[in-house]
Amino acid sequence: MRFATCRNTATAVAAILLAGSPAFAEGGDWIVRGRGIAVDPSGGGDSIQPTFPTEGVSVTTGYAPELDVTYMVTNNIGLELIAATTKHAATGQTGTTGSIGRLLSTWALPPTLTLQYHFAPDAVVRPYVGVGLNYTIFYNSRPSSQLEAAVGDTRVSLSDSFGYALQGGLDIPFGQNSNWLFNLDFKYIDMDTTARLRPLAIPSQSVRVNIDPLVIGVGIGYRF
Repeated sequence: MRFATCRNTATAVAAILLAGSPAFAEGGDWIVRGRGIAVDPSGGGDSIQPTFPTEGVSVTTGYAPELDVTYMVTNNIGLELIAATTKHAATGQTGTTGSIGRLLSTWALPPTLTLQYHFAPDAVVRPYVGVGLNYTIFYNSRPSSQLEAAVGDTRVSLSDSFGYALQGGLDIPFGQNSNWLFNLDFKYIDMDTTARLRPLAIPSQSVRVNIDPLVIGVGIGYRF
């Protein structure tokens, strides 16, 4: 009896969430969203070559506002372009570089284009998934004061990254006739770079870093 009641309740909730209403965004519409994002690296660095082959690095999480624009090709198909920039630091994990701590900081600019499928454009809760491409530019890369205190003046550079992006999220309009919506968005980005450190006191060092961040975003949007 309890099982039947729970099943009926779940069915009723699902029916409410998927209840038919006019599509929030139709083919030809534009949606502009503003999100607050956390870019949380899921990977790490390989060994630091050639001087510290047993030592690696970790990358810190970055936080920033983000702007994205979606063009709805049809009621179900959308194209989304995002723009944001976040600051990150690379930190030594063990041994000599671990005792130094922060090695460098850099800014990442990762424009990402995804092709989305919106499952229920006329429902109360409108989930979507997406797949696309990312190109990340690293700029304003600087050595840390701790690193330069240990090895002297150092030049830092990071190579750009090109990879895929996976996406999932949902939109919830504020009302049946409202142009405003709440958005929750998740992305996984294949992001790899090679960091090069060129100190004056020791030979140049390089480390391959697999950043591969999970990007979590929460915000609001407006339909045009």
